[in-house]
Amino acid sequence: MNSRMLERARRLLCRLQETLRDELIAARSRQVRRFAQVAAETAADTIYQIDRISEVALVDWLEQHWPKSWPVELIMEGLEEELTFPRGTPAPATQWKLIIDPIDGTRGLMHDKRSAWAMAGLAPQRGSRNHLGDIVVCAMTELPISKQWRSDQFSVVKGAGRLVASSYDVRTGQRSRLRVAPSAATSFHHGFATVSRFFPAAKEWLSRFEEDLWRDLGELVPGAEPPPIFEDQYISCGGQIAEILLGHDLMVIDVRPEAFREMGLRDAALSSHPYDLCCELLLREAGAVIERPLGGRLRDPLDTTSAVSWVAFANAALARRVRPPLRRLLTGR
Repeated sequence: MNSRMLERARRLLCRLQETLRDELIAARSRQVRRFAQVAAETAADTIYQIDRISEVALVDWLEQHWPKSWPVELIMEGLEEELTFPRGTPAPATQWKLIIDPIDGTRGLMHDKRSAWAMAGLAPQRGSRNHLGDIVVCAMTELPISKQWRSDQFSVVKGAGRLVASSYDVRTGQRSRLRVAPSAATSFHHGFATVSRFFPAAKEWLSRFEEDLWRDLGELVPGAEPPPIFEDQYISCGGQIAEILLGHDLMVIDVRPEAFREMGLRDAALSSHPYDLCCELLLREAGAVIERPLGGRLRDPLDTTSAVSWVAFANAALARRVRPPLRRLLTGR
């Protein structure tokens, strides 16, 4: 694709997610009590009724609006068979691979507690060799709770030098530009920095890891006043990415796979997956840092089952400060 076609793809992903958002808002008034019902258990995750609503809307939209001249393979949790558009196209014959999480943050949204995010990343088709670094266009759109009037949206074409950000008023349909500015802070004091630990499994390990990290960074000193550093356990990678893009958060560390291995647990379903990080390109294009816990770009396969460990920083200065103790804690050297 040339730059014009990639820009068209960006707009298409945004329209797709706007359709998902509007469908979920409309469905809330009809069947909100069914949102939290378990619809299925898969190798990737638990599928709730709210997920099924978004999946139907997603497939219908792709059938009607995805360009037939751009054959694409869809990667999404809950799919039990190969799905391509136009329908029936063999996956090896497709030009593109589209990895999607229709609702990242299902648990918060289905209980009407906190917004979730629709996420999508488009990569040239490379079969089983595809990884997160192949994504050239991505978009994510906020799925608001009932008392929330604003829905934010971020999208980008790799290397275009421009991240597109807007807010949408779900009451009036008015759209406004949104400023994207990750924090330039070099201290964590009075800021938000989070080690993800959403579930009971391995929570003790993760808490010890976090305390050891702050101690190695010189923030926790015996007998001294505890540091004014806050956390935000936002159960959505998309939400965590958005909070860094908007300058609210300074750091997110997600090493749940390491914690589960250390505890002898097999809880890949409770880890982040590639579809949760399919918009990591947004952070890099905005000047923030996102990488593996031991350094290097994310290169996880574009599938629905791989457990992904990741860290993100608002800026390079914070990343340089945290990398050495993070490596020591995870490798023992």
